[in-house]
Formats: sequence, C-alpha cells, structure tokens
Amino acid sequence: VALEARRVPAARNVILFLGDGMSVPTLAAARTLLGQRRGYTGEEAELSFETFPTSGLSKTYCVNAQVADSACSATAYLCGVKANQGTLGVSASVPRSNCSASLDPAARLQSIAAWALADGRDAGLVTTTRVTHASPAATYAGAANRNWENDASVRADGADPQQCPDIATQLITEDPGRQFKVILGGGRREFLPSHVVDEEGSNGTRTDGRNLIEEWRSDKIERNVTHSYVWNREQLLGANATMPEYLMGLFESSHLRYNMPTNPTTEPSLAELTEVAIRMLQRNNKGFFLFVEGGR
Repeated sequence: VALEARRVPAARNVILFLGDGMSVPTLAAARTLLGQRRGYTGEEAELSFETFPTSGLSKTYCVNAQVADSACSATAYLCGVKANQGTLGVSASVPRSNCSASLDPAARLQSIAAWALADGRDAGLVTTTRVTHASPAATYAGAANRNWENDASVRADGADPQQCPDIATQLITEDPGRQFKVILGGGRREFLPSHVVDEEGSNGTRTDGRNLIEEWRSDKIERNVTHSYVWNREQLLGANATMPEYLMGLFESSHLRYNMPTNPTTEPSLAELTEVAIRMLQRNNKGFFLFVEGGR
C-alpha cells in the first residue's frame, strides 16, 4: 500500500535554550524539589519543558576527553562536529592552542547561526556569562583555545593575534558575529583596552589599544543602520521601546552576577534579556535563530 507523503512544515524560528551544567541528575533533583514544594513525594512533578511533546538526548563528548567542556560540546551542538577539548568552532584536526592548524579552511566550521543568516534569517545570542565565553562563542567564532577571549590571552599562549584573532574581535569584525542583531550578556573587559575604565569602574583587558565597542558602533554607522549599545537595565528597557536594528548589551565586566545576589535595578534578568531579544528578532518575516544560555 503506497503511503501518502505528508508535507512537514519547516520551523520558522529556532531558539536554543542552554542550561549550562544542567545534567539529567540535576533535572531529577529540580523535579523532585518542585513536587515536594507542592506537597507531593516529588517525582510525579514536571518541569515546564518536560511538558513538550518530544524530547531526546544527544552526545556532545570531546574527541580527546571523556568529560566534555563547554567549548567542544558547544561545537558539537551548534556546528554538528565533534572537536578537541578546549577548542571552538574548529574540527578535531586542530589541537588545543595550535593557531596554524586552526587556519586551515577545511578545519573551520559553520554554526547554525551562520546557516540561519545565510538563509536570510536573523541571529542573536543571550547569555549570563561573558558573550565571549565558550558556549556563546561557538555561535560565531573559530578558535584553537576557548581562553583566547582577548588579544592578550592569545599572545600569552605563544600565538599571534594578527593570524588568529581573539574571540571578541571575531564577534565584532568578522562574519557571522558582526551580523548578529542582538548580543546580550557580560564581558565588557574583553572589548576594552587595559587603560580604559568601564562604567562600573573595571579596567579592560586588551593590550592592542582597540576599543571594540566603539568599533561595533562605527561598523553600524558605516552600514547606516540604527543601533544601540547599553550597559544597564534601564538602557536595555529604553532600547526595548525604541527597537534599533542592532543591539549590544554588556552588563558586567565579566560574567553577570548570580540571580539571587544581583542588583535588579541595574542588571536585567535572563528573562528580560530573552524577551528583548525575541521582540527584536521576530521582526524578520523569514525567522531567526537565538541562542539563550543560563550560564550562571
């Protein structure tokens, strides 16, 4: 009997929510606590995403290590290729910290964010870590070492940042990062020179004298697009009202603070960051890809 082919509609938008370190035992503990707080024994409760119609497991191990780190695992789930521990957006032919090997075009990988942009969709990232940290960086960067977040860290590893640009530089000056409509998280220090003090009194870490925040602004001016850089919650909510075409928000020198001790008047919550990102990206009728990480 011939089966009638059914047309399966393609997804318009893709949002990848990552709970960093949120393992199966962690989920079991959270589910049990939720149930017990409701007066039950615990296991019969369901977390919000456990009500989804489908679920699955994928292996994101490193090629050369049993315990995956955020870099090789992010390369697996964002680029679809297993890699060596500590490497980002490059194949397993690149040993950690080997700058020259990472320059081989055959070793460079593309992420799902790059695929979305190539399809005419928009892309963005939200994280409570530094935006240059391993998990979000795999959406846009290729690096032989996850720690190469600024030029000084590349030099400290014996590599040349002119040959192998640091992760922050890749986000601002290279594709696909420079095409991201939304960049929200921490890590101001990776974008500022060491002699520059940010809005909250912390120095940058760059030794090349470059101010990548200003370079981001200049790029958007040159492309004649509306844009806004924000560093606190009030400015974020203002951008949410004006809706520029491009938005970058860096809310801490390093990672955002944990949710419980944070200052809610100056630092937005992960929920607020995500809502702003979705509002901005959903203006593209073709759809979008958004990476959202609860890294803290």
